[in-house]
Amino acid sequence: MEVMNYFGEKMVMTMTIDMSDLRRRFHDMQYKMTPQREIILRAFIDFQDKHLSAEDIYQIVRKRSPEIGLATVYRTLELLSDLEVLKKLDFGDGRSRYEINETNSSHHHHHLICLLCGSVKEFEDDLLETLENAIAQKSNFLIVDHQLKIYGYCLACQQKRNNVD
Repeated sequence: MEVMNYFGEKMVMTMTIDMSDLRRRFHDMQYKMTPQREIILRAFIDFQDKHLSAEDIYQIVRKRSPEIGLATVYRTLELLSDLEVLKKLDFGDGRSRYEINETNSSHHHHHLICLLCGSVKEFEDDLLETLENAIAQKSNFLIVDHQLKIYGYCLACQQKRNNVD
């Protein structure tokens, strides 16, 4: 997975989660890994660089298993989100997006969201971890998570906007 750091440099993150990790999580939580759940989770592993909506997942899984309906996808995504296997994201476009929740990762990644084309890029910045620690200490507050979404225009859309002027 490619992310941008604070300085705009591209960094490659490797997802450390695979299907055996996900099966173990299900077993630990005493849930069954049904074939439908496995197919849906496989889509997240196969498209780990994307932030997938229910409709995106449905389009992916119906090619492999046409018997899986959109309602099954929605129910499964809600369950996986409730179990914290998936992280549910809201980018302000009216569609929930999901990504695998890497509970073993010490770094958070954040999102740059283009207001014109809707593209989403991830970036990591350790400066935010420092800020979070300072806020927690100053306010005597135990922070367990944070999300940062920055809205603007990707390079391609900046060029389109400049050409219109």
